[in-house]
Amino acid sequence: MAAAAQEFRYFVEAMTRAKSSQRALGASFGSRFRKTKFRMARPVILLLCGSLGLGCSALAQTQLATSQIDVADLNRQVREFFQKELTAHVADIKTLNPPPDRVVGAPTTGEFSWGSFMRALAAYSELFGTRTIADQDLPRMVGKMAQIELSHGGRTWAQLYAAMALRSFGADLNRNALWQNLTPEERQSYRTLLDPGRFYDAKTHTLIHLPENYFGVAARIAAIDFDLGLNKDRTALDDLLNRAAKQFTDRALFADDALPTGRYDRYSNEYARAIYDAAELAGRQDLMKAIAPSLQEQMKLWWDLLSEDGYGYSWGRSLGAISYMDTLEIAAFLGQHSEFRPAPLSQLAAAYFAAWSWLRNDFNAQSHLLAIFAFGRGDYGYITKEREWQQTTTFFGKVLASHNMFMKALEREGVKSFPPQPSLSDVARFQYFRNGPGRKFGVWVVREGHFHFALPFVAGPRAATSDYESAPDGFPGFATPVEKIYPCLSPFLELQDGKTIAAADGADEIKPAADGKSVTAIWRRWVVPGAKAGDLADAGLVSEVTWTLQGNSLQRVESLTASQPLNVRRLWFAIPSRYDHLETSYLQDARIDRLISEEKTLEVQVKSSDVPLEISAYATGNDPLGRGDRGPLPIHLIFQAKNFSLTPAKPRRWELSLTAY
Repeated sequence: MAAAAQEFRYFVEAMTRAKSSQRALGASFGSRFRKTKFRMARPVILLLCGSLGLGCSALAQTQLATSQIDVADLNRQVREFFQKELTAHVADIKTLNPPPDRVVGAPTTGEFSWGSFMRALAAYSELFGTRTIADQDLPRMVGKMAQIELSHGGRTWAQLYAAMALRSFGADLNRNALWQNLTPEERQSYRTLLDPGRFYDAKTHTLIHLPENYFGVAARIAAIDFDLGLNKDRTALDDLLNRAAKQFTDRALFADDALPTGRYDRYSNEYARAIYDAAELAGRQDLMKAIAPSLQEQMKLWWDLLSEDGYGYSWGRSLGAISYMDTLEIAAFLGQHSEFRPAPLSQLAAAYFAAWSWLRNDFNAQSHLLAIFAFGRGDYGYITKEREWQQTTTFFGKVLASHNMFMKALEREGVKSFPPQPSLSDVARFQYFRNGPGRKFGVWVVREGHFHFALPFVAGPRAATSDYESAPDGFPGFATPVEKIYPCLSPFLELQDGKTIAAADGADEIKPAADGKSVTAIWRRWVVPGAKAGDLADAGLVSEVTWTLQGNSLQRVESLTASQPLNVRRLWFAIPSRYDHLETSYLQDARIDRLISEEKTLEVQVKSSDVPLEISAYATGNDPLGRGDRGPLPIHLIFQAKNFSLTPAKPRRWELSLTAY
């Protein structure tokens, strides 16, 4: 709560600066036919493509010149990229005793760092069929890194990556090059590293202070351990698998990552795949059958959420580059499991290529790192600077393993070429995540041509977290800052007693229209921004919001109805934008704000309002509020109304429109 309060104060201070500094662009509704303009200086961005071989040139030119991408060309590009980049990273490691504090200039001291690189090297060895790189013996290096990871207290993902690395060298430990390189003492240490008991309590069947998706991590480690013969306790394995799969065996189609608060995000899909993989490896056909309905629905939703550039889930934690990596891993999984495919394999290949192309272009060939901390790029708090190398090596491992699987699937089914972009059909539907008694959760998904967004009703790590709020993620020009307690199109209300509340974290009622073109949500119970997720309170106030799609416009109408007289000190919300140019016009006292970038425009207008809304603009610079999942959010429109009353006989209503063109 202290951290949340500090962050909340930061927002108030930022809004004060927005009013008083030269960066603030306030204006009244009183003037007619006036027009103001504001343009921010853009940071200079160099696209370093030349040294990436085919990265930004050959295949891109092929895409323009032909209607198909050749599988052999893609395979060649990926292999050449990793041969070069893994060589650069390995060559920079002069010794592992002691391990270097930095590799290619990035810290190696972050969580999962050496486990991530273990997996990358083992996946490289498996894909290329080699035991050496940069004159180094890969099994020997991976074995030494296991000792480093254990000495650093490696848990969870580090353990899973170590297990996957070991299995990459073969399921028969008598012929496994990594295992055969270890001394008896080192083998015992490796066994210790692969013990899921480091974060899972088998007696209480609980994770040790971790989200639900870590059951999937524990299940995969245990299944690999058993498959390799490192653990022969079948009862313990089945017990863990049964617990890990409980949400799915209880017939949930989507997994809540923080039961029962309603944290539904990209981890639901990853969790289901992890449990299915573990059950398949362990021969648990019953669990595979129980999880299958979830995977059917989750893959349909993923395909509906997918953007043309390969981006999947657009809200929640661990997005940015990770969401593109998800596409590669999901495509590889679906290559192996055709029964869950939401589209033909050639279309999955197009999505794979699009995601790979984004990641390739995001990669800095000079630093040999992903642009995790580039200007305007936001990350969740657990992605610290110490994890910069780990994030890149995780990218290496995920793509290498996925590529090996996916190329085999394409070869097996005779796919030799595919379109440069996936063909994504129009969609307008609401998907419930949970629609039983109590709070409701789900997402409204819309795609009409290039017009595409997802509006979730879910909870985050803390109440009213920015990237879990009910806002149209992906709507052209709109985006939310990463992990902030900040009202992104979902107002915060400061009451007379000083308490601030928000209608967020799911809803008490959700009413989607039959045609999928609108959705109405009702909140009777409110949250305190920044407080513990799932803590709901009756404030004597009802908010009803209806979102309606009309052509290329999205209308938002909200009404507030009090059960007894209520004074509101302040209501405020923001529209953060990826666009960097603001034009404000007035026509017959109607204000129109246009956020512009190149040839794209996001037009914002208050159509009507029973509350005295004031509008200003805030230029974020390099403030945390200006950091999005994939780049800067240079301008925010700020809406606020002060000192108004609510009575049962007089609800307050306002209507806002967002138009993209």
